[in-house]
Amino acid sequence: MRINLPTWLTLFRVALLPVMVVAFYLPFPGHNITAAIVFLLAAFTDWLDGYLARRMNLTSAFGAFLDPVADKLMVAVTLFLLVESHRGGWPGILMAVTAAVIVGREISVSALREWMAEIGMRATVKVAFIGKLKTVMQMVALVVLIVQHEKAAEALRLYHIGEALLVIAGVLTIWSGMYYLRAAWPILSGDMPGAPREGNGDA
Repeated sequence: MRINLPTWLTLFRVALLPVMVVAFYLPFPGHNITAAIVFLLAAFTDWLDGYLARRMNLTSAFGAFLDPVADKLMVAVTLFLLVESHRGGWPGILMAVTAAVIVGREISVSALREWMAEIGMRATVKVAFIGKLKTVMQMVALVVLIVQHEKAAEALRLYHIGEALLVIAGVLTIWSGMYYLRAAWPILSGDMPGAPREGNGDA
């Protein structure tokens, strides 16, 4: 199998995740800024690999599989880091619940898309504008929270802004998830002619 440039960028994004984790925890000066820069670099490669794939017509089955996996890994790992550093009290509970909502939605929508693809209806749950807006809000919130995760007194206000943005992203996550579910519901409910009535039991 020959790996093209967009797929190499996706693999590079996956490789950046342990670098971000190390930078997040190591207590060197500016480690939080470093972790945020690594996250931003990973987010940039997410845009770049898609742009190159479309512009240069460099698509592959492996790249199409790996790209959404890399995206979800990036978000999930970052949320886990923030939840772990944000324990205690109602703010910690809010952070954990928001993270659970976002990760749960990603798993659910991915499963929905996989199932729809199996029955040849993948286009029914294609990415919508609300999903893109959710992603942008989520990325901005995560960058702010990574930079300010130590919650120094002089940066507490900015940290609360990051928390608020993440909650908004969580709301948009539920909204976009309902959008995809609504689009697929005629098939899921069996109301569409020819819709499958039973699954194969795979887990």
